[in-house]
Amino acid sequence: MASSKHGGSGETSGVSAQTYVHTLTPILAAVTEQIDGPIQQAADLMTESLRADGVIQAFGSGHSEALAMEIAGRAGGLIATNRIALRDLVLLGGEPRELLRSAELERDPKYSRKLYELSAARPGDLFVIASNSGVNGSIVELASVVKEKGHPLIAITSLQHTGGMDSRHPSGKKLIDFADVVLDNHAPYGDSVLDLPDGGGKVCAVSSITAALIAQMLVAEVLRRMTDAGETPPVYLSANIPGGDEHNHALEAKYAGRIRRTA
Repeated sequence: MASSKHGGSGETSGVSAQTYVHTLTPILAAVTEQIDGPIQQAADLMTESLRADGVIQAFGSGHSEALAMEIAGRAGGLIATNRIALRDLVLLGGEPRELLRSAELERDPKYSRKLYELSAARPGDLFVIASNSGVNGSIVELASVVKEKGHPLIAITSLQHTGGMDSRHPSGKKLIDFADVVLDNHAPYGDSVLDLPDGGGKVCAVSSITAALIAQMLVAEVLRRMTDAGETPPVYLSANIPGGDEHNHALEAKYAGRIRRTA
C-alpha cells in the first residue's frame, strides 16, 4: 500500500487524489438531488424544443466551455446541438485573431450580440449557458439577448459563487436573472475545494466535473421522454467505431447550416 505521504488510499486530509475524491463525492450527491426538480423542468424544455425542430445551443466561456462540449457533438449525445464559442468571433465573424489574446474577452459584453447572430439560432431553439460565477459580461449579455429573442434559457452555475459576487455587466444583472431554469453545479465559491498548507490557497476545482454530470443527466432525461413516447431520438455514435461517421453525417444533414462541429 502506498504511504499516506504520497496520497495512499487512507488519506482524507491535505492535498491528494484520495482527499479530492472524498471531498467531491458529497458534492456530486448534492448535484443529483436536482433530478426530481430542475433537471426535469430543464429536460421538459429541451424535449419541447427538439420536437419543434429546434436546436440546443450551448455556450460557456473559459473552463465552462467544457459544458458546451459535453452538450454538443458528443458520442452518445443529441445530434440537434450547436456549440457557441468566443473563437467563433474570429473563425466565423471576421474579427482579428488578436481578439482572442485578450484575457478580458469573457468579461466584455460588446461581442455577445454578434455571437448570437453567428449561432444562426431560429425561434424554436433553446439555449444552455454555463458559467461558474454567472457574472461576466459576455455571459450576462448573451443571456439577455437570448431572452430578448424569446428563447428558453437553462443556466448552469454555482449558486454559492454567484451569490457572493457583484455583476460585471452594466445592467447589474447576473446569468440567473434571465434563466427559465437554474441548475446548481454546487461548486464552492472560487471553485476549488482543497486547502494548500500554510494558507497557500485552494486547489482542485470541481465545476467542470459537476457540469458534465448535469449535462449527461439532461441528455438521459430527454432521451427517456422521447423513447417512452415511441420516438427514435437522433443521437451520435462514436466516430471512432465502424459506421459511426456515416450514421452521424446522415442525421446531421437535417440540420445543415444550423449546427457546427468546429475545433
